[in-house]
Amino acid sequence: MLALDHLTVIAPSLAEGVAHVRGCLGLEVPFGQRHLYMGTLNHLLQLGAGTYLEIVALDPEGAAPPRARWFGLDDQAAVRADWQAGRRLRGWVARAELDQLGQADVFGRKTALPWIDPTFDFAIPDDGSLPMGGALPSIIDRRGKPRSMATIADLGARLHSFSLQHPRAAELARRYEALGIDRPPAIEQGSELRYRALIDTPAGLRELW
Repeated sequence: MLALDHLTVIAPSLAEGVAHVRGCLGLEVPFGQRHLYMGTLNHLLQLGAGTYLEIVALDPEGAAPPRARWFGLDDQAAVRADWQAGRRLRGWVARAELDQLGQADVFGRKTALPWIDPTFDFAIPDDGSLPMGGALPSIIDRRGKPRSMATIADLGARLHSFSLQHPRAAELARRYEALGIDRPPAIEQGSELRYRALIDTPAGLRELW
């Protein structure tokens, strides 16, 4: 079983990502953490029911990891192109037991992180790309322990729903059904891959894209 863990805004820079979410939700998402093991960093926001929003970007001061970074962040030209095209809510991460899930050819190789004293596993394709261009979730295995929300800001935002537009919506819907995903996005026909999320905020229902 796969379950929704968090949504991801993949940004060319952290400042641009934070500004975009501020414009969409009217919320100032605070800094989360620096991933020294992956050369990335993020801001984090609780979305209720153990889920959250991650704004993630390449760390300009971070060291390159010994393999491709996650979320396609090594390909900064592609990240910028998606950003300019308005594809900013770029994907999501699902929780699963990677050894039971398998499908390394689809989701990527199981990678224990951090490199020293690892606490979780993440499936990352060898080139660091998003699974199926982002149409499928990235997979995290938290080794049976829930993600602590204590270090993630709670500004009153709650995920209402999220959706995925895709040119092969029917085929993708069958794939999602076969995976048995809990709380998947609603899949809709569209000319290109595009995510949208409706989020309840203290100022009312807002859309993140």
